[in-house]
Amino acid sequence: MQVFIIGATGGVGSHLRKRLVQAGHQVKGSCRRDAQADELRADGVTPVNLDLMTTSSEKLAEAMRGCDTVVFTAGAAGAGIELTDGIDGRGCKFAAEAARLAGIKRFLLVSAFPEAGRAKKISPTFEHYMQVKKQADVMLAATALEWVILRPGTLVNEPGTGKVRIGLAIPYGTVPREDVAAVLHSLVEQPEVKRVILELTTGEQPVNDAVGEIKRYSGQ
Repeated sequence: MQVFIIGATGGVGSHLRKRLVQAGHQVKGSCRRDAQADELRADGVTPVNLDLMTTSSEKLAEAMRGCDTVVFTAGAAGAGIELTDGIDGRGCKFAAEAARLAGIKRFLLVSAFPEAGRAKKISPTFEHYMQVKKQADVMLAATALEWVILRPGTLVNEPGTGKVRIGLAIPYGTVPREDVAAVLHSLVEQPEVKRVILELTTGEQPVNDAVGEIKRYSGQ
């Protein structure tokens, strides 16, 4: 398949791009700096220089054209309200509209687990971030795209285990970024899973088995 990753240089995107290329897929990845473009090329990814803060749906659509799937795993990573609005909010909306304009049906969005941080004192910035993520979910779910919204628990940098728990509603927990990438990889290769919101944490089930079982939730 041909996959367009928005956020290909991020924590999850870095793992995902390598997995997809190793599996034989053709991958395009967004980046903002020349050094990042060099990193993408080194991994066999075609770099696309764009900034979600300044791009448009039309520019994104031109870059995406010819791809089969869009994966949106970009995020402001707590860098402030302006960047959260521009990347997690407007950027996601631009990307969904770009996919439509480019004739791409499948769109995978990395969102946020609803209970994230709820056991701690919540800052206004984090509360705003969660609101923007939910608004992006609502926006995408209202489109005619064949979307999947993936809500991982708190992301950690520990090595992936290859075993996860996925469901419509599951207990809150953590999950390695590497395992989130593995789930996205599996979703790319199992397009029957669509129009479903999934929660994800570390678990006991192999990734491909866990994703395969989700087909019953999406009417397959």
